[in-house]
Amino acid sequence: MRGFFITFEGPEGSGKSTHVARLAKRLNTLGYEVVIAREPGGTVVGEAIRDVLQHDKRGEQVLPETETLLFMASRAQLVRSVIIPALRRGACVICDRFADSTIAYQGYGRGLDIKSLLKLNNFAIGEAVPDVTILLDLDVKRGFQRLKQRNRKKKTSHDRIERESIVFHQKVRRGYLKLAGMYPKRFRTIDADRNIDSVDKSIWKVIAKRLGRIREE
Repeated sequence: MRGFFITFEGPEGSGKSTHVARLAKRLNTLGYEVVIAREPGGTVVGEAIRDVLQHDKRGEQVLPETETLLFMASRAQLVRSVIIPALRRGACVICDRFADSTIAYQGYGRGLDIKSLLKLNNFAIGEAVPDVTILLDLDVKRGFQRLKQRNRKKKTSHDRIERESIVFHQKVRRGYLKLAGMYPKRFRTIDADRNIDSVDKSIWKVIAKRLGRIREE
């Protein structure tokens, strides 16, 4: 594949969506074709799965194993319908969450077997391994302060996973940090508890270096 694949990961409220959009705009300005994707979602099938995963209006508990397989199904559809075709034509793909989210949330958070999840991920993503993963690290309580502000502004409420306990989300954060230690060549951990411009500058420094042909600003 000739393109470049960037994923953003991090606990709730760490600013992933904001920085995905900012990075995409910068790369577009430099003349790159940029494809933005998100998980779960990004395809018709994936968006239907996203609705099931984020909202529990059907009144039935989504079991951890079911949750995992739904994420994997959405991921497999996104990879083959969007990500791989874009990478093969030379585009930069930026994905808001990807395979590492399953290890952090369903593995470290829910307590499912990590080795089994890694095997399922390999099946779901095939050749679509990220070139770089930006981990926006943030204290869990600080993240939920941001979510509260966001929800008040947008007049929305926490989704199903955001409503999990603080203890659960702390496990997720620790899981992300463990993943960063397991894959140091791919992960770049960035302190997200700073103003947007400072975080953006740190992200760009990483991406400019990894792309190799973009002058750092």
